[in-house]
Amino acid sequence: MSKSLRIGAIGYGLRGGLSVISHKPEDGVELVVLADPSEAAQTAFLEKVPGATVTANYLDFLEMNLDAVFVTSPDWLHEEQASTLLAAGIGVYLEKPMAITTEGCDRILQAAKDGGGKLFVGHNMRHFGVVKKMKEWIDEGRIGEVKAAWCRHFVSYGGDAYFRDWHADRTKSTGLLLQKGAHDIDVIHWLCGGYSKTVTALGDLAVYGKIEDRMTPDESIKVAFRSTWPPASLDKLNSVVDVEDINMMLMKLDNGVLASYQQCHFTPDAWRNYTIIGTEGRIENIGDAPGASTIRLWNKNHQKYAEHGDLEFEVPVATGGHGGADEQIVAEFIDYLRTGVMAVTSPIAARQSVAAGVAATYSVRHGGQPVDVPELDPALASYFGGETPSV
Repeated sequence: MSKSLRIGAIGYGLRGGLSVISHKPEDGVELVVLADPSEAAQTAFLEKVPGATVTANYLDFLEMNLDAVFVTSPDWLHEEQASTLLAAGIGVYLEKPMAITTEGCDRILQAAKDGGGKLFVGHNMRHFGVVKKMKEWIDEGRIGEVKAAWCRHFVSYGGDAYFRDWHADRTKSTGLLLQKGAHDIDVIHWLCGGYSKTVTALGDLAVYGKIEDRMTPDESIKVAFRSTWPPASLDKLNSVVDVEDINMMLMKLDNGVLASYQQCHFTPDAWRNYTIIGTEGRIENIGDAPGASTIRLWNKNHQKYAEHGDLEFEVPVATGGHGGADEQIVAEFIDYLRTGVMAVTSPIAARQSVAAGVAATYSVRHGGQPVDVPELDPALASYFGGETPSV
């Protein structure tokens, strides 16, 4: 019989529902406690997990004989909370981004190495139907050797979701090129088989910085992933708004691949478009939602615009959070706790996505100058390389 697991959770906000997915007492996985200072969050949690314990302080977990904890608190808290738990030998599911600085990521990795806690970072986009199929075709050699990639990320809900709370304050998020972009940077790295070595970027606070309707520092609002249109009509912004709402990033990967990532938070639509070009073809997704997206492969010569690919794949309908990706990644975490085998995600890859995003944000704020991504301590790379995929 599989080992029974006692699980805790920190934070029951936008991503707090991930921990509830894990609660399957019939399978030997029991969610037993939540740490969240909000009484409303505690009440909502207990409605989902009756009989569980709630507390305002996650440090109480150190005396509760937990096997693992879901850390789904705001980004700037990840470093302290994950490091403390890992140093105590407690496993951690850490919501992305891993931390808001490269140094913070490295501290988390060091704590896991020193304390023996199992570290898992929630890059659930590796389980998206669109991304998985593109990875499959690339690994099958259908476009030859990858040489170039780009991602265009249209974020219609960006104003409502990221400029009305702490995300808009760079002291708590570093910036949206990191906070929001960590997903896409990780996908680019994964599809291209390498990590960013040198980056350069430009960005601006083009729309939301001009909106004067701001909350006071002691006010808050429950944000939602909806779209206010036109963007300039958005009201009740966070008291601090100093992160960019548009970013354009160029990357040179350590395997020579050239890539770019473009992100805009005031578009009328919401989706991601990936294009990967190899020596024998290219693939591109049109739409990114399960049941409403197509992956197109061109691997024959065309002397004109070809709307349809030489091969096409309709991404099937899927149920669950983020098209079933949330359920899949939680199941992967539970398997990792029990077997020590991590199938798809990687803490090293999570660190590299943050490091690239931090370097690019620095470039944005320093005139677009090229920035080398800091290398990971070889001892940490070696430690995690033994249990996780390299990319």
